[in-house]
Amino acid sequence: MTGSRLGKVELEGDEASIVFERKLNHSPERVWHALTDPNELRQWFMADAAIEGQAGGKINMMTGISRFHWSGTIVAWEPFRVFEYEAYIAPHEHLPGGENVAVRWELEEKDGGTLVRVSYRRLSRGTALGFAPGMHAYLDRLEAQLNGLPLPNWMERYGAVGAEHPSWPPAS
Repeated sequence: MTGSRLGKVELEGDEASIVFERKLNHSPERVWHALTDPNELRQWFMADAAIEGQAGGKINMMTGISRFHWSGTIVAWEPFRVFEYEAYIAPHEHLPGGENVAVRWELEEKDGGTLVRVSYRRLSRGTALGFAPGMHAYLDRLEAQLNGLPLPNWMERYGAVGAEHPSWPPAS
């Protein structure tokens, strides 16, 4: 998958996953900070976040324009390498049944930068199809923030990249 900015949606029965890889021209330490520091998350992920930085710690976030509420437990906390958590996304207008999701961020030093792999597992099919262009837009914002550039408008990026995702929009 390296080289594609699109990521992929993997559908399996009623469940789905989304997986992205991005090469960022910053150290794993710098990328880790952007992924785990509430002040940084507020900017690129549009999140109000509380993170207890350790395995077994709690994570609580309100994210994005839609203000999804995520709460759960950190299952892996390996600074500069792996950040994984399992969270429940509370029912919401856009997610009437809520979602139980596992999110994993992996960082690998590569060619003077960092290869970032992020996966969302155990999503419903519909949520995965909607989250894929959203995550694409968030990763664009993360990259811009790390590069000291203005952050792209999330709604505009979501609309622009939605057509690039083979499974978006979902069939009616």
